[in-house]
Amino acid sequence: MNMRVENSFETETIEFKSTLNELDKGIVSLTAMLNKSGKGKVYFGVSDSGEVIGLDGTVGQETLKKLNTRIYETVRPKIIPKIYFEYYEDKAVIVIEAEGNNKPYSANGEYRIRAGSENEKIMPDLLGKLFFSNSQALLDNIESFSQDLTFTELKQLYLIKGLTIDESTFAKNMGLLTKNGRYNYLAEILSDSNNCSIKVVRFKGTDKQEMISRNEYGYHCLLLSMKQAFDYVAALNEVRVDLNGDIQRKETPLFDLDCFDEAWTNACLHNRWVKNIPPAVYIFADRIEIVSTGGLPYDFSKEEFFAGVSHPVNLSLQKIMGQLGMVEQTGHGVPKIISVYGTRAFDISENHITVTIPFAFEPSMNQTSYDGLSRSHAAVLRTIRNNPTIKLDEIARACELGTTRVSQIISDLKAWGKIERTGGKRNGYWNVKAE
Repeated sequence: MNMRVENSFETETIEFKSTLNELDKGIVSLTAMLNKSGKGKVYFGVSDSGEVIGLDGTVGQETLKKLNTRIYETVRPKIIPKIYFEYYEDKAVIVIEAEGNNKPYSANGEYRIRAGSENEKIMPDLLGKLFFSNSQALLDNIESFSQDLTFTELKQLYLIKGLTIDESTFAKNMGLLTKNGRYNYLAEILSDSNNCSIKVVRFKGTDKQEMISRNEYGYHCLLLSMKQAFDYVAALNEVRVDLNGDIQRKETPLFDLDCFDEAWTNACLHNRWVKNIPPAVYIFADRIEIVSTGGLPYDFSKEEFFAGVSHPVNLSLQKIMGQLGMVEQTGHGVPKIISVYGTRAFDISENHITVTIPFAFEPSMNQTSYDGLSRSHAAVLRTIRNNPTIKLDEIARACELGTTRVSQIISDLKAWGKIERTGGKRNGYWNVKAE
């Protein structure tokens, strides 16, 4: 009976070669698979149909060394492949496999990309797209125009999280340096002073004809600008309370704040920052739009995107945001938005991704002011605004404060005209005053 390998047909990540005489063709296939999927595996000693032929008895460990040398000589950028034997009874097969996202890859100066089980030549326009789908090309290896950068705000975020930092190695550990030891573009957008500005714009109607306000958050550490923009939008998320006598009460938020959080975080994380166009938030009378620049990477399908498959564009930025608890690598953000608003919430073009979050009702669009409040007062006010029927002990837990302290803060907020109570202690709710 003819033996076959476990994956008995060629795919976008698997290639079969009968003999080592086809080594160079196999290496071309490997780079084509890397350019398409970021991973690939080539079997030598297997026919096109997946039947194990085996290699002759002269192959050994020295053969593996020669294969590694040939890959080192021909593949650019360099890769570190795994090369090993697999045995099918008495037949030996050599397997070469590799992973990498430092696209585009070439073999002997030839650029190919996998299409099914074929290797297609990459045209110049696609070559450019592949280059810009390479996360290392976007942030890590592009030198910042300014080299006079400081990171007091970023370091403070680490200290607030209880994380220790080493001043002597901070820039290197955070991925803020190019290979030449110069500050890179990631360092620029995370520095205390830069030219990066995030815009949150409100319009009167359902189009952009009449603008109500234009707010800019930026020119300092991106992570703080993100938080400021989020807080502004969160403050607009009023809650409608429908009462049916004293028994039933229905609370409806203007929009799902968790979905906005996911959309906004993803927009900032996956934005093509090298194009110098930050993500933006547009607020209309009936919806919020979150717009990021760059579209999907060439090798990433809409199906994978909607399924929540992780495909980080800016790896170093994701690492920092992950350490600070700002993102998770579970890929649940997009599925979360889809579960609430469906795939129609996403408009994906070649250059942009727009997430639209519709409003549940016609908003008043009044905004609560947190100016002049202490951090504890602002935290309590924001908690009450997001949940008008919340109880005292629940506020204390959410804000990590004692109940006595929360009671005093509530008295202050009432005295300052920030909140008022409607109904009794058991069935009532809070009204948060807008300014």
